[in-house]
Amino acid sequence: MRNLKLLKSLQSSELQILGAPLCLSVRSDTGSLLVASQFCISEYDPRTGQVVSEASLTGLTGFLPEDGSGGVVGLQDLAELESACLATAGGDVVLFNFNTCQLECVGSVDSGLTSMTWSPDEELVVLTTGQETIIMMTKEFEPITEVGIHQDDFGEGKFITVGWGKKETQFHGSEGKEAAKKKIQEVQPAADWDDRRPRVTWRGDGQLFAVSAVCKQSGNRKVRVWNREGVLQATSETINGLEAPLCWKPSGSLIASSQRHPNKHSVVFMEKNGLLHGDFTLPFSKDQAKVKDLLWNSDSSVLAVWLEDMTAGEDGQINTCIQLWTVGNYHWYLKQSLDFGRDALRAPRCVCWDPERPLRLHMLTHSWTSVTYDWSFTTDKSSGSEGSDNANVAVIDGDKILVTNFRQCVVPPPMCSFELQLSSPVNQVTFLCQQQRTNQLAALTSDGQISLYVQDLGNDLDQSADGFRRMSRPLVLQKTFRVCVEPLSLQQLLWLQEDLFVCLTSSLQTTSTLILLLHPDPEDEDSLSVRSQVEVDGVVLSLVHGSQSGTVALQLEDGQIQKLLYNVPEPSVEEWRDSSGCLISFPVPCVQTALCSISGEEHLLGLTDRSHLYVGDTELASNISSFAVCNDFLLITTHSHTCRCLHLNTLTVKGLQAALVSDGGQNDQNDETLRRVERGSRIVTVVPHDTRVILQMPRGNLETVHHRALLLAQLRKWLDSLRFKDAFECMKKLRINMNLIYDHNPKAFLENIQTFITQLNSISHINLFLTELKEEDTTGSMYPRPPDISPAPQPVSLQKKVDVVCDALRSAMEAMDPNKFFLSILTTHVKKSVPELEVALQKVHELRVNPPADPGSVSAEVALKYLLFLVNVNDLYEHSLGTYDFDLVLMVAEKSQKDPKEYLPFLNMLKSLEPNYQRYSIDKHLKRYRKALQHLSRAGAEHFPEALQLVKEQKLYSEALRLYSADPPHYKALSCVYADHLMQNQQMEQAGLLLWRCGEPAAALQAFASASCWRNAVCAAQQIPLPPDQIALLARDLAEKLIEQRRHSEAALLLDQYAKDCEEAILALITGSVWDEALRLIYMHNRQDITETNLKPALLEAFSTQIGFLEVQVATFTRHRIRLSVVREQKEKHRLDMLDEDGPDCPDAELYSEASSVMTGSKYSHSNSRISSRSSKNRRKAERKKLSLKEGSPMEDRALIYALGEILTTVDKMREEVHGLLKALVLFHFERQAEKLQQIYEESLQTMEAALPEVWSDGQNIQTPLTGPNSTANSIMASFQQQQNPAAPQQAAAEVLAPPKMRNGVKWKLAVLS
Repeated sequence: MRNLKLLKSLQSSELQILGAPLCLSVRSDTGSLLVASQFCISEYDPRTGQVVSEASLTGLTGFLPEDGSGGVVGLQDLAELESACLATAGGDVVLFNFNTCQLECVGSVDSGLTSMTWSPDEELVVLTTGQETIIMMTKEFEPITEVGIHQDDFGEGKFITVGWGKKETQFHGSEGKEAAKKKIQEVQPAADWDDRRPRVTWRGDGQLFAVSAVCKQSGNRKVRVWNREGVLQATSETINGLEAPLCWKPSGSLIASSQRHPNKHSVVFMEKNGLLHGDFTLPFSKDQAKVKDLLWNSDSSVLAVWLEDMTAGEDGQINTCIQLWTVGNYHWYLKQSLDFGRDALRAPRCVCWDPERPLRLHMLTHSWTSVTYDWSFTTDKSSGSEGSDNANVAVIDGDKILVTNFRQCVVPPPMCSFELQLSSPVNQVTFLCQQQRTNQLAALTSDGQISLYVQDLGNDLDQSADGFRRMSRPLVLQKTFRVCVEPLSLQQLLWLQEDLFVCLTSSLQTTSTLILLLHPDPEDEDSLSVRSQVEVDGVVLSLVHGSQSGTVALQLEDGQIQKLLYNVPEPSVEEWRDSSGCLISFPVPCVQTALCSISGEEHLLGLTDRSHLYVGDTELASNISSFAVCNDFLLITTHSHTCRCLHLNTLTVKGLQAALVSDGGQNDQNDETLRRVERGSRIVTVVPHDTRVILQMPRGNLETVHHRALLLAQLRKWLDSLRFKDAFECMKKLRINMNLIYDHNPKAFLENIQTFITQLNSISHINLFLTELKEEDTTGSMYPRPPDISPAPQPVSLQKKVDVVCDALRSAMEAMDPNKFFLSILTTHVKKSVPELEVALQKVHELRVNPPADPGSVSAEVALKYLLFLVNVNDLYEHSLGTYDFDLVLMVAEKSQKDPKEYLPFLNMLKSLEPNYQRYSIDKHLKRYRKALQHLSRAGAEHFPEALQLVKEQKLYSEALRLYSADPPHYKALSCVYADHLMQNQQMEQAGLLLWRCGEPAAALQAFASASCWRNAVCAAQQIPLPPDQIALLARDLAEKLIEQRRHSEAALLLDQYAKDCEEAILALITGSVWDEALRLIYMHNRQDITETNLKPALLEAFSTQIGFLEVQVATFTRHRIRLSVVREQKEKHRLDMLDEDGPDCPDAELYSEASSVMTGSKYSHSNSRISSRSSKNRRKAERKKLSLKEGSPMEDRALIYALGEILTTVDKMREEVHGLLKALVLFHFERQAEKLQQIYEESLQTMEAALPEVWSDGQNIQTPLTGPNSTANSIMASFQQQQNPAAPQQAAAEVLAPPKMRNGVKWKLAVLS
């Protein structure tokens, strides 16, 4: 849906060259034009208007006669040879050297030449001779082949006839068999005005070329296709009326030509096999004009048709025009019509497209005036930013304008909402730039008239003669003005105000542009006159208006940006400056521009033909295919097939640049700014204050997308303005989660909940909203808030979100009309986090018992049916049974698919039971065992055995003790059962407490004894009471268990006080190294003999043990510390070696650290993927299992650190034990041993404390790198998963690598030994 917009037209003064221009070519490297006449060849620069070089073809060279009767049949620039190749009608092939300006004849054909055409790669040249032969030569002008143009054979691609039946026997449709008897249509000869010269055209890849020539026998034209080796491939079918123009589409397989039909004139297309494949009709009658030539541009997007009238006018002059056609959705559009009138001097003599700039057309007139036109594709659309703008898009199609109103309907081209028929072909379309009136349209036609169209304000929108309802009001013609400016030079038309037009035209100087301000002429109401004009120093490429600010910005050819001041008495232009006063310009010219506001400052956006998007002099992105500005949003499509929508008010220029340079959050499914689109999509328009973005695919069809960013922005506006219905309908249509209605602003929703209900006014809509409720906050997950929107205040409530909404809606609906909203009230009960099915069923039951008198209320049957739709019927039946209301149960059962034979006997059985036992049976059936026990406890003592069995099966011991606390016998029985259960679970102490409490001291004694609770056991034994000898025996048994548990002090207490065995008590204390308490008992019982026999030997043995243990621990610590240093040195060397191999810029260099475990150069590798789902305790255990001290293991360094920490902790914990031993040694005069122990222990502590900084250095990185020479696929995956959830592995690593704390505050040394 794009039109061609004329960017600039560069016209030079008449060249002073002899003769008339015959051939035109473009130098691709310099952009200058090569022109050949009957007398000379010239190189001309259209930008400066100067002839660069020239060489005569007459005189001494003799290539052309001096009388001007000679002709040039071909001219081609050869960039590789830095020359131009020229062919004369006399048969000479001449090279013109650009550097020396010398002519060189490289070949001659005696019979003369009729054409010369080079292949696109400039490797081959095809010459057609006067003898109607084809000569193919290389670029060195070495002949390849020479064949005749006219061949009797079809070619190598001849069709194969299978021979299924004769023509007379085949089906002929409605015409019957008489159709087979019709005579074959006679072949018509070529038109009289045909010059009979052959035409040659190459395919874009240079593999094939086509030749159109007049057949000698039939007299009509035929097209033959040849390959690169000069072998005929195919011959076209007989086409009556086929004309001379021939041009092969560069990027396709179609050959364009023209054909005259009995009733029309058309451009036809042929395939490489010579068969016709499509056409389009030219907009004039059969004998009105002739097609002089057809020219495809370099990217095959535009086909130029050069036309001349067949008959001269009254003044004897012939009208000439050039039409530019494009195709979309298999429809050909006439986009531009360059009408040169009947002035012969203005008529084009030579026309060609630029090989480098696809939309640049060069033309040379009979008067040697050079004109260069530059177009660009643009979408002509209304530019309003308010809701009254219809998002109109106008498509030029000859003398028609196809207008589509995208706010009302999306009509795929070539169809449209309505057509505007004009009297002449349209060249430019513009919409009025005034707010509230942006739907009005102005069209500039090729005859220099501007037609204004305004919206039809009639009241018959819903009436139509054909019975169809019109969706939009068409535009009607209001006024037509004549323009006093030459139409071909008028460009960039803008309709700024109702009585003000702005346009551009070239001045007499090629380096400046005139800005014309056109107003209706007060003396002539039907014409527009120039009220004022502004001359701009430079060629203006674009003129754009800002819809919000009213600014008009200009872009010059050198990238300068200027501002037009038109609302002043003396219009002028000024340079564009930013807020800091700096000049702003584009680095390169842009073909599409738009004004926008970024963070409150106005900027000019520009898109180049190389897909670079700029804002001023800052490049935003380099892969942009199209963009559009709508309200506060910038929408772009990229060559990576994405559509981005960015909020300009929340971004700075640098933020916008960063957002476009990044990947756009393609890995984030909740990124609302990005969405995928079809390959090659371009933005047509964006409907203002709506959610729709219209995209056009490369083949021409349209697609409407509701971009998530636009959609959410519009929904937020509706919700902020409490337009709940609009938001709800949009969310329902576009499948947006309904939770957003509440999550956007919970407080506002709850405060306006009645407004919500009133606006929706639909039970089904309210139910839909309720059924989609969930606890998730969608503004934090699915639809994150933009940075500029602060989080909405949350209501102060401890309830869950779903419960809050359901309760609030139910309260509001019950207050408004409980009968009308009965189904929605049921939904609020069912949807709660803990469904209130019993309440809902009870309300249905009440509705059945007392039906409301309101005729619009819901019946109980309908309510129950709806409830069954929400809840599974079996669940509903069970819950109805749990209400103990058998009428309700029957009502639900009748609506279910249950067999009455199944549930009626069961219900009858329940009805016959005592009420409490009945409820117990129901609860047990529903597996509500706690409720069942409660009802059974009220059913009587005769059901206690059943209750006891239920308690055992369901382990309801605590509940049973609470229910039977007032019934001592039953309470005691339950306590004994509970105690047995506890003892089975090895909870002996709690079992003993229960038994002791309920009066079973003997059983309690056994439980306490098993649990080694000696104090409770002794108390229970004395309560029984047991004889003294049995208490002594019990004390010895308990003491033995305590000694096994290393509880020597408690064992000594039992032996001394209850077993009355002081010697055993003292020995127990000596065994446990409790020296002070042992001395106390020795002196209390006057057993000093034990000091010599047991205590002193035990002290010396303890001294020897401690000394040996410390020596082993210090030696092991030293060995591990030395090994750790070696391992670290090896890893550092390995890391440096890897850096040397990969270079200093290796991206993985930062991953390798001192504490890495994958760089030890070992043969081991590991994977921890199997332990990813274990508990934290097991995970830490598994981590420690990998810490092997074996040399060369992957994690040897960590294992060494862990072992060193264990040794240090163990030695540090010996402070109290060593302190007690030192005191005992000093007491019994073992000073030498005490001094040695104190010295060795102090040295051990100092050695380990000194090694702390070395072993546990501060700069250690405890993370395992992802990659490395010893990593496996599993270990890399596990490391990646650990980085996703780093808490567990970091905690495990921290346990290994964190330095242990030394308890230096504990006083253990004896001063007497210092």
